[in-house]
Amino acid sequence: MLGGTMVLYLGKSSFLCNSSKMAESGVGLENLGFVHFPLEKKVKGILAIAVGGNQDVNRLTHQQKVKRLIPCAKAAGEKERKVNKKAGKAEHHLWMKRDSAGAGTKALNLVQIVSKLPNERELIYGALDKWAAFETEFPLIAAAKALSILRRRKEWLRLIQVTKWLLSKGQGMSMGTYDTLLLAFDMDGRVDEAESVWNMILQRHTRSVSRRLFSRMISLYDHHHLPDKILEVFADMEELGVKPDEDTVRRIRSAFRKLDQEEKEKLLMKKYAKKWKYLHFKGERVRVRTGWEE
Repeated sequence: MLGGTMVLYLGKSSFLCNSSKMAESGVGLENLGFVHFPLEKKVKGILAIAVGGNQDVNRLTHQQKVKRLIPCAKAAGEKERKVNKKAGKAEHHLWMKRDSAGAGTKALNLVQIVSKLPNERELIYGALDKWAAFETEFPLIAAAKALSILRRRKEWLRLIQVTKWLLSKGQGMSMGTYDTLLLAFDMDGRVDEAESVWNMILQRHTRSVSRRLFSRMISLYDHHHLPDKILEVFADMEELGVKPDEDTVRRIRSAFRKLDQEEKEKLLMKKYAKKWKYLHFKGERVRVRTGWEE
């Protein structure tokens, strides 16, 4: 007996039974019988059967033996193991997972808050701080969805304000966020601010600037008729080994033409303007013409 518990050893198996409950029912060691339980049953292995009074175990039918089984074997052990596993998981995962289920509602709430405010930085930043104040961790998913909503609505000024606030918090410093900010600067006509952000990106992420961002900046300068700036960005692309896409090559070619640099235009076309390109169509690699002028 161990602390009110009786240990039964049956070959290689051992089972724990509560001796106090057995005593209350008048069951002792002399009144214990054993039965082999089929493996397909819910409780597997050998279990002890309690028989009250002076009843003989051999006189009981199999169904009577099953009804009087003492649940002291694997069932109790499995419950204890399951409880221990759950407790271990709860102790191990000390952080809180990001909840993206309500991010859409939070994003719409942010858009509504910003849309009602005047164009004053202190008011906007204060409202955005209150929006994120009661969150256990920064609501980055909701903020990203809010940027997408503002972009679809073409609310460029609000998009710039929210993105600047996001970056001031040290959040969302990704190439996608920078691309959205440069697009907003382009649409809002704020070329100087776009150029300062672009220089910051080149200084911080020199070797990891994507081709998409280079194309975005060249498109911005082309939109505002600044061919010399286009060639500066193209020079950075050449230095970093970033290959321009077809639309970007067209803009660079147009910049060379506006600046009367025919020789450099020919070198550009020789290097990047291919007559043929390959596309995947219905699982096959197909060669098509690029459409370049001769």
